[in-house]
Amino acid sequence: MTTETGAGISGNDLEQAEAFARGYAELREAIHRVIVGQDRVVDELLMALFSRGHALIIGVPGLAKTLLVKTLAQTLGWDFKRIQFTPDLMPSDITGTEILQSDATTGERALRFVKGPLFANLVLADEINRTPPKTQAALLEAMQEYTITAAGQSYPLEPPFFVVATQNPIEHEGTYPLPEAQLDRFMFSINIDYPAREEELAIVDTTTQSEPPTLSPVFTKEQVIAFQQLVRRVPVSKHVLSYAVDLARASRPNEQGARDFVKKYVEWGAGPRASQYLILGAKALSLLRGKPAPSTEEVRAVARPVLQHRIIANYNATGEGVSVRKIVDTLIEQVPEADYRK
Repeated sequence: MTTETGAGISGNDLEQAEAFARGYAELREAIHRVIVGQDRVVDELLMALFSRGHALIIGVPGLAKTLLVKTLAQTLGWDFKRIQFTPDLMPSDITGTEILQSDATTGERALRFVKGPLFANLVLADEINRTPPKTQAALLEAMQEYTITAAGQSYPLEPPFFVVATQNPIEHEGTYPLPEAQLDRFMFSINIDYPAREEELAIVDTTTQSEPPTLSPVFTKEQVIAFQQLVRRVPVSKHVLSYAVDLARASRPNEQGARDFVKKYVEWGAGPRASQYLILGAKALSLLRGKPAPSTEEVRAVARPVLQHRIIANYNATGEGVSVRKIVDTLIEQVPEADYRK
């Protein structure tokens, strides 16, 4: 199978891609047995999962952020840990600590490492902006390196390993907002908004009458790992690569040929990791849509969750009420697809 933008998935992967699309639809349906609406949020969360990235969910309290992640864990059957981040949380509280233990037979005493909640397949870092930078850094090291260092020893994390962090919007910011360099570790920043009136009616009706349904796992861990590997094998044409790179570079005010609105409203633009995640997200989305290879349409579809936490607006934007979301939307409009078909 091929597309006008280049070669598609090879014959060996085609059957696996079809199984992935079917399984994804089943997984999505299972999640919606508990979560009403929020289709975009669910899709973006699953794209981050199958791209082997991590996700940051931003929304005011009461929008089922925690319930969504717990539901995902149930549909995957993974080892799940929720960490409630607080100002007094220490790095050892999440990574683990050494304890002095005595042998009942010999009486000898030795240090034994007790694993913390980060040793799980799916970790929910609830209200990550409520904990000090040292504890945030311990989590982000695990996200990047897939290992945990404690007492001079490194402990590998068993794959798959997926971190979903939550935080409140800027107007409800905690004491320790994530620095830009740490935000960059998250593949997607997912905004969750209030539900529509009809969705809220359904939420209130279902949650006040009965217990939530019991969910069964849809994928095994091995299947998820195989699908994550499949996403990375999806081919991408040169013009789609060029579009993703130029879209990320267009957000940088000091870039040669930077657009006037970027120079006016942006302090710092997105780095190279944004280009990588634009392509990975587009690959995952193309599989979900049953396409053999991504086009610039898929890159645009994932641009907002990839870019909106990597672009730092300046004082002009703040003063004139220009949001980062508006900046990203303008970038998408001003970096047209037609330029990459020549």
